[in-house]
Amino acid sequence: MAISGASYCLLLTVFCYVNAHPLTDDEPYPYYTREDWLATPATDVEPLSTPVPYVVIHHTYIPGACNTTEQCSASMRGMQEYHKSLGWGDIGYNFAVGSDGGAYEGRGWDTMGIHAGRANSHSLGIVLIGDWRVNLPPPKQLATTKALIAKGLKDGVISPQYRLIGHSQVMSTECPGGALLAHIATWDHYLPGHVEFKPATTNSTSNL
Repeated sequence: MAISGASYCLLLTVFCYVNAHPLTDDEPYPYYTREDWLATPATDVEPLSTPVPYVVIHHTYIPGACNTTEQCSASMRGMQEYHKSLGWGDIGYNFAVGSDGGAYEGRGWDTMGIHAGRANSHSLGIVLIGDWRVNLPPPKQLATTKALIAKGLKDGVISPQYRLIGHSQVMSTECPGGALLAHIATWDHYLPGHVEFKPATTNSTSNL
């Protein structure tokens, strides 16, 4: 059966974003680059000073949990579009993790995110896609989040003395949800209580 040029391009696009990069010892989870989830070009790219002393955990609330690569990729595109409409120039988070266990590249390791106000220039922001106020993310979503942090440590992007915090410890918000916050409080490097950051020299803002 003959395939038209337009149909071929559509098939090729679908193939690109539903196939994760091969699992490795360094990345023992499905990993999807910006190209894989069909990100649009960023217009806000400010280098992040590393190693960062903080990792900030978020939930999305909306969009809800995604359980397939297609759903999670659509969530990434939706978040990027919304965050761009706020004037942020790109998706705010450095990485996102889906309930499929996949890690999705946001701004990545080297670019400062817009996710937690004054903490932006001091941290990596990792969002667990879904509403985690009452229920916990599935085990593989939590495991991938831990593995991402471990990779950042290994690569020297995250300080060996880093502190782990939730978004609500920096700003007035329910994020990352009560259930998720109580869970990460059991992880290594968790820092309890409110954390105050000095004003940044940029116009970084916060997500809700």
